[in-house]
Amino acid sequence: MKDQFNTALGNLIDKLGGWFNAIIENIPNFILAILVMICSYFGAKYVSRLVRKLVENRIEQDSIKNALSRVIAVLVVALGLFIALGVLNLGKALTSLLAGAGVVGLAIGLALQGTIANTFAGLVLSFRKKIQIGNWVETTGYSGEVMDINLKDFTLKEADNNIVIIPNKTILENPLKNYSLTTKMRIFLECGVGYESDLEEVQRITQETIAKTFDQVKSPEDVEFYYTEFGDSSINYLCRFWIDAESMLEKLRAKTKAIIEIKKAYDAAGINIPFPIRTLEFNNKLDIKDSKSVDSGDKQ
Repeated sequence: MKDQFNTALGNLIDKLGGWFNAIIENIPNFILAILVMICSYFGAKYVSRLVRKLVENRIEQDSIKNALSRVIAVLVVALGLFIALGVLNLGKALTSLLAGAGVVGLAIGLALQGTIANTFAGLVLSFRKKIQIGNWVETTGYSGEVMDINLKDFTLKEADNNIVIIPNKTILENPLKNYSLTTKMRIFLECGVGYESDLEEVQRITQETIAKTFDQVKSPEDVEFYYTEFGDSSINYLCRFWIDAESMLEKLRAKTKAIIEIKKAYDAAGINIPFPIRTLEFNNKLDIKDSKSVDSGDKQ
């Protein structure tokens, strides 16, 4: 028993001695690894600030800026960790760490497919110059002002002040109409006048009214006017002209103003804007006396 104890104690002392010698031999590597980690830490801070400055003028959303800077910082620190492990000759540990990170990343990616897709879509949307906060856009059946673009969703405020939150992935995969990319919009007006109207006079009055109402329309010739059909109760026309506008609300206001002024001009000129009339005709040839006799016969 005593011999076994002495043998175990000797093995322990030899093992500790080997560890001590290994530590002494690897002190320079330890110091170098610590320096690498310290440099990676401060380097991550510097790179994070640099990235934030670079994207400052291209991205308005603070959430996107913070996310980008943090991701870059994590990557720099991770690179420093891998270099430090290599300096310490821990190749096996480094391989195991990479394998474990790959398995964990795969599991997380499968579990959070939708979230990751929205995150990357948010990053892509943030770098698109054609979609900016404050633009008036229309997509997936919704129309409104872009209020926010973050890593999860795309926020719109509609004309009725309702807030619509749409996943970034949906925005990226569907067509989007941006009314704010151009400074001009075209107004379409459809109306009809009575068959008794002087059609040339109607055209002249309409074009002159539009030209007087909107400063952007320089002359009546800039207003397009086309008769389209002989309707059931009117001769219908289409009127088109351009205005300076960047949102759907401005377009609606301009259309409303045009309708009001055209109605006033037509009233002053005695031009009729007809509307469908339904006439009910009763062709009952039965005499009142006959109907009374029939009623009395039924009672009998």
